[in-house]
Amino acid sequence: MALESIVTIASVLLIVSVVISKAFGRFGIPGLLLFLVIGMIAGSQEFLAVELDYAGFAQTIGIIALCFILFSGGMDTLLAEVKPVIKEGFLLSSIGVLGTALLVGGFGYFVLDFRWLEAFLLGAIVSSTDAAAVFSVLRQNSLSLKAKLKPLLEFESGSNDPMAVFLTVGLVGLLLTPEATNWGLVWVFFKQMSLGAIAGILIGRLSVEFINRLDLEYDGFYPVLMVAMVGLCFGGTSYVGGNGFLAVYLMGLILGNRNFVHKASLMEFHDSLASIMQILMFLSLGLLVFPSQLLPVMAEGLLISAFLIFVGRPIVVFICLHFFGYGWREKLFVSWVGLKGAVPIVLATYPLLAGVAEASRMFHLVFFIVLTSIILQGMSIKPVARLLKLAETYRPRIRYPFQFRPHKNLKSELIELDVKPESSVVGTQVFQLGLPENSLIVLLSRLDDFFVPTGSTRLEAGDRLLIYTDKVNLKNIYGLFGGEPGDKKRGR
Repeated sequence: MALESIVTIASVLLIVSVVISKAFGRFGIPGLLLFLVIGMIAGSQEFLAVELDYAGFAQTIGIIALCFILFSGGMDTLLAEVKPVIKEGFLLSSIGVLGTALLVGGFGYFVLDFRWLEAFLLGAIVSSTDAAAVFSVLRQNSLSLKAKLKPLLEFESGSNDPMAVFLTVGLVGLLLTPEATNWGLVWVFFKQMSLGAIAGILIGRLSVEFINRLDLEYDGFYPVLMVAMVGLCFGGTSYVGGNGFLAVYLMGLILGNRNFVHKASLMEFHDSLASIMQILMFLSLGLLVFPSQLLPVMAEGLLISAFLIFVGRPIVVFICLHFFGYGWREKLFVSWVGLKGAVPIVLATYPLLAGVAEASRMFHLVFFIVLTSIILQGMSIKPVARLLKLAETYRPRIRYPFQFRPHKNLKSELIELDVKPESSVVGTQVFQLGLPENSLIVLLSRLDDFFVPTGSTRLEAGDRLLIYTDKVNLKNIYGLFGGEPGDKKRGR
């Protein structure tokens, strides 16, 4: 196919994907499903017949895309939000992934007639909750959740891919080299995770200092620099034997919680880049499978999907969250939001390229599991949250008429707080609040209007305030308005 044809077809697919995703999002249909389906239709003989037989190419696209999706997810995560859920989130992203792999592997061994290692490999491939899927569905459904559920779900989905990648690659190695030992796999696990964690934290901190000291004359070079540093973090960590996916997530987490020049524009750039990568990943993976190829595995796919959604994932979640004070409704909802996305399909290309027995059958099963997960779970998240009485009134992110650009030496923060109906400040005039010294309400958002409040302005329930204050005053400010330290800082 000529280069101009490839560029034209790729551009048309991207435009169609974005437009249809916007239109169907109103009906609760996840955009991720549409990207996959459009890729499948484009590859069918009845339409464009765009064949992508080389799974390695799709795997490369998937790995690169996943790096930037995880990095962007890390940047968007506030440590103050995930700190209360760090223990249970870590359990879900480690023991939870391993437990899911074992349960699904057992089902595959006893019911689907896989050999034990191959069944365990299938379980490992579908064991993680996909970050791109969770972030996309929660955002598309404009869903706010009670208590600590949203940070828990986002932290779990953003941090559990490294474990799934390790299990998948390790099991492929065991299948290809039977003489390898399980103890060797345990050592490799600790080596990869420890090196990945050290590299991610170290590179993240060094990146902040490097960006702040570099002082580039042309602002357009900063996004290029950041992309290169993400690539260096992933590639360098993987080269020395660490887990590159864990490293880029932690790098993003460090950067997202530090002040550096052009932070606002760089975060918006990486949000956009992650969206593009997500679309490319789903489209390219969709091109690998034709609809007719899913029919032979439909019965097996339905069986294993049902086990994973209704048995395997709930067992793991209820066990992991047992000691953390979550009620049955919260546990049930976390179980339900175990969405599968492009990551399992990317992981399924590893045994396919390695020539593992049953790899083709496994790949199509995984693809079918992802489709059923997105259709059944992705389209029902909002109704399930309402049924379990865990949904809250959604407050969309407001686009303010200016940007706050934190400076490296700035000792102040611009924070965003809501005036809740039960707050003691409702009906209080601004001058009566007793704001700490060097603190100022710079903008008030009420309904669809913005204005600068005066001392006589009375606060109303539902108001959203932008407050500029010294960092030492943050605790007092949150206490005054009854907010939490996890409320958003306006670094963008």
